[in-house]
Amino acid sequence: MLFSPFGYALRASRDSVLRADAIGIHVQRLQWAGFVMAALFAGLAGALFAFSKGSISPESLAVGRSVDGLVMVLLGGVQTVVGPIVGAVSFTWLQDSIARSTDYWRAVLGGTILLLVLAFPQGLAGFVQQRFGTRHPQ
Repeated sequence: MLFSPFGYALRASRDSVLRADAIGIHVQRLQWAGFVMAALFAGLAGALFAFSKGSISPESLAVGRSVDGLVMVLLGGVQTVVGPIVGAVSFTWLQDSIARSTDYWRAVLGGTILLLVLAFPQGLAGFVQQRFGTRHPQ
């Protein structure tokens, strides 16, 4: 969807509303369509989460889960399509492997993530794209 005409129009309206309007993009309708698509995927993710856990409660979606999501995105890379997926996989793997090895796993996990973010400021997927030159046209 990112490299479709819809994705390019969303990026154009994000970068400059006046320019997008000048070339004939109906910005308000496009923003609503983007909002609906985001809501669709968020609802699907919520349904899959509830199905995988069996039940949900407000405690399972505390502030810590929001921070986990942000860390996953930062770890994988913000300006890549696959970055959040790579970040989620690596964060989950790190969390599982470190939690098995020490009682102070939260401190070790935080330090490890801090070192990874400092070593790869563009994220893991961004580093791979920069290193091996697999970059999509934007």
